[in-house]
Amino acid sequence: MIATKPENKKSKELALGFVGVGWIGRNRMEAILRDTGSKAFAIVDPELENAAEAKKLAPKSCHLDSLQTMLEEEQLDGVVIATPSAMHAEQSIEALRAGKAVFCQKPLGRTANEVREVVEASWQANQLLGVDLSYRYTKAFKAVYDLIKAGEIGEVYAVDLIFHNAYGPDKDWFYDIKKSGGGCVMDLGIHLVDLALWTLDFPEIKDVRSRLYHQGKKLTSFEEQVEDFASVNMVSARDTNIHLECSWHISAGRDAVIEAKFYGTKGGAAFKNINGSFYDFTAEKYNGTQTETLVAPPDDWSGRAGVVWAKELLEGKKHDPEAGEEFIRTAEIIDRIYGR
Repeated sequence: MIATKPENKKSKELALGFVGVGWIGRNRMEAILRDTGSKAFAIVDPELENAAEAKKLAPKSCHLDSLQTMLEEEQLDGVVIATPSAMHAEQSIEALRAGKAVFCQKPLGRTANEVREVVEASWQANQLLGVDLSYRYTKAFKAVYDLIKAGEIGEVYAVDLIFHNAYGPDKDWFYDIKKSGGGCVMDLGIHLVDLALWTLDFPEIKDVRSRLYHQGKKLTSFEEQVEDFASVNMVSARDTNIHLECSWHISAGRDAVIEAKFYGTKGGAAFKNINGSFYDFTAEKYNGTQTETLVAPPDDWSGRAGVVWAKELLEGKKHDPEAGEEFIRTAEIIDRIYGR
């Protein structure tokens, strides 16, 4: 893969297509339209109610019947995909091969092979590819990341990752392994695995051991059921220990528990949700028994990853080899967690 220099900044606004405009799709759409030089050129969603709600955000957009019809429009600059996971890789590849940039909900693919195929299509078409790994873009995690990169907590030797969701998804396809690619690890854990690997510069992971459960019983087959609880231990080539625990429908005593804690030779740092919130996060620095708050709410972060992608596209940025390799390496770890 060869890096390319960004082209000159475009003088016109971006014309974007939005495929899948349920709650998450509309949230990303609203943020991108509000914060970038973009317009919603077209919308694709088989649910007329979703399309009608999206049209309220972009009254001049057209509602098309398919991605294929959308991609026939030459003026289209990029496509934002927020469909069920089984469609992500195929739709991303189709859009990229049509010469359109892509911003896709996670997971980019259900397996590492699917992710590799999407990244390859991005490279072949030299089109920008973004994935909605949204916690990277919170102010709280950015503070933790910068602290660690500055050497403030020394060399990191242990990482604790937790994402417990007391509810779980409300769509049936999440519980179908063929459509989702996995359960709570694919839905929730992927965010935290990405945060840990990104912060540690994507180290080689020499050992992955996982225990996956469905309704309290250890899973031995993934053909019919997906996990709703996972405990995973990973060890890097530098002997950094990374522990992940995530779940759906657990008695967590609150709506959610979301944490990424890093322990180093000079101190610690943590990214944590507040009072069970899915949206409010704090960043903390630890020194012995002392806690220093680095960042506290509010922070309107939920659509920020898409905004960054749209701004990079507006600046003429094309395929990013480093980002592509990161998407692949995270997907490979998820595959190993599932024993694939």
